[in-house]
Amino acid sequence: MSDIATLVPAPADAELAASALRGLDSALGTEGAVRLQFSGQGGEVEVPRSALAALAQVLESFAHGEGVTVVPAHAELTTQQAADVLNVSRPFLIGLLETGQIDFRTVGRHRRVKAASLIRYLRADDARHAAAADALAAEAHALGLA
Repeated sequence: MSDIATLVPAPADAELAASALRGLDSALGTEGAVRLQFSGQGGEVEVPRSALAALAQVLESFAHGEGVTVVPAHAELTTQQAADVLNVSRPFLIGLLETGQIDFRTVGRHRRVKAASLIRYLRADDARHAAAADALAAEAHALGLA
């Protein structure tokens, strides 16, 4: 579980993150690796654009004063950690596990949830919500309510 890292910005970091995010916008529009320079120590490093996109997401959350949790796809979470990610109760999560909606394995008597399986569930759940909202909007339009 040491792979999981929660990063919480200090209040002063929000403005710096917003500024850094603006600087990354042009680099995200290019192809290939991106070279970053560091002030102070004066080094530079080449970074894959996909990693830069992940950094931009972290900076965007920081700019809004929100923390982020970084979880590698191979990581396994306890049922409580997985429930926290979904913002549901642990008993509700166990119901999702038992009905096969989220994959898990048992270690002794304990369930472990693969982060990748949890992400798949979140994406499918978001898609279900979007489809339901679209259907409601279409029905409201058909009824002349919108």
